[in-house]
Amino acid sequence: MIISGKELSAKLKAEMAEQVATFPAKYGRVPHLVVILVGEDPGSVSYVTGKAKACEVTGIRNTTIRKPVSITQGELLSLIEELNKDDSVDGILVQLPLPRHISESKVIETICKEKDVDGFHPLNVAALWQKQPCTVACTPKGIIRLLKAAGVTISGKRAVVVGRSNIVGLPVSKLLLDENATVTIAHSRTADLPSVTRSAEILVVAIGRPKFITEDMVSDGTVVIDVGVNRDPQTGKLCGDVDFAAIEPKASVITPVPGGVGPMTICCLMENTIECFIRKMEHSL
Repeated sequence: MIISGKELSAKLKAEMAEQVATFPAKYGRVPHLVVILVGEDPGSVSYVTGKAKACEVTGIRNTTIRKPVSITQGELLSLIEELNKDDSVDGILVQLPLPRHISESKVIETICKEKDVDGFHPLNVAALWQKQPCTVACTPKGIIRLLKAAGVTISGKRAVVVGRSNIVGLPVSKLLLDENATVTIAHSRTADLPSVTRSAEILVVAIGRPKFITEDMVSDGTVVIDVGVNRDPQTGKLCGDVDFAAIEPKASVITPVPGGVGPMTICCLMENTIECFIRKMEHSL
């Protein structure tokens, strides 16, 4: 079964739109998401455009701030600090990747935890592992939603996560553990990686290497979640970390690229923005 995030995300965004429509009467306004885009990378521009469209669908106010690639780290951090102090802003997102002269970790740390709708702030990451209230990273959150919507049983399954970043690999591992899966975290240099991935009943791949997972690395009936978004070096078309054409006949469930996990990431971003807004407004009452 090929599971696309498009249909599920459309359903969830429609439900969020109904919820947001009640906010002006209840809170006096709607949530406000500010997205900062540095430079003109085509992929980043496309992602930011997709987020703006999702805001329009859900009724969330969106402001996109575009800055040239020449912006200094200090200037960017000052802008974030201004947004941190702005009571009309509920969520702040800086589109990654950033130019090399800007520290992504410093940018992530500067966004205040309460407005970190990406769920990347160290305090949000730590809170997730400590089972404390937090904003959960959008892509891992979307993956669990997809698995459940597809009727995949997670509890008791052997899950292998290839990738160990704070953005996808580690948080999705924690969410799978919370669903009572047995989780192995691997990476591209794991010794005898094919034997590790073949042991998986649920395989999540997030390393950013086109078609890295080949047919011989997946057992029959595996649930395959492909988080990678790459350019095929031969065709130039978008592809995932998984060789979809070769593995799709073997998998019981598989996500395509594009259109699989991606729509759910943006959907969960909208949900996180709403959650940050509600926490803020309820706290101020």
